[in-house]
Amino acid sequence: MRKISSLLIAAAALAAAPATLHAQSPVANPAPAAVQAGNYKVETSHTRVQFTVSHMGFSDWYGDFTGATGTLSLDPKAIAKAKLEVTIPVASVSTTNTTLDGELKSNAWFDADKFPTITFTSAKVTPTGPRTALVAGNLTFHGVTKPVVLKASFLASGVNPLSKGYTIGFNATTTLKRSDFGVKTYVPLIGDEVTLRISAAFEKAQ
Repeated sequence: MRKISSLLIAAAALAAAPATLHAQSPVANPAPAAVQAGNYKVETSHTRVQFTVSHMGFSDWYGDFTGATGTLSLDPKAIAKAKLEVTIPVASVSTTNTTLDGELKSNAWFDADKFPTITFTSAKVTPTGPRTALVAGNLTFHGVTKPVVLKASFLASGVNPLSKGYTIGFNATTTLKRSDFGVKTYVPLIGDEVTLRISAAFEKAQ
């Protein structure tokens, strides 16, 4: 019994370790009020857009877009006035299947040659808590522009010890229907509703 109790305590400690380590980061300050006001640019190397779609109802399928660029204007004392613009290269799409990657870039799906970028431009930012906000804006994908709302949460800010750049980070999620953007291949066999999960780092402009 003593051995089982020890194992349970060790397991609980390991499960809690990532959150504890993040909270005790010597460089990342989780206090929203500590954020420096100013203009920022997307820190491309550490920004990721992940999408999830149902695969015939049997499983969820995941993919990524990388190489994002863009700008953010932010003042922690006036969050509602924040402005965000992001551009993502469609050809950066990546899954665990190289054949599928090629199909997604083709004109049967995303048509990366004709529509090389995905863009998001904010229109309204509504704070919903000390660390959260709804970011409403226009998403242009596959040649179609539709309104979407990002549920954003602030992570932390601080000086990156490697790049020496002052950095802030956010997570965001949203859902959309790909058919609304003209991407209808295999609907409804392959899910129409797509969930986007975004982890974004921004570096303060010099």
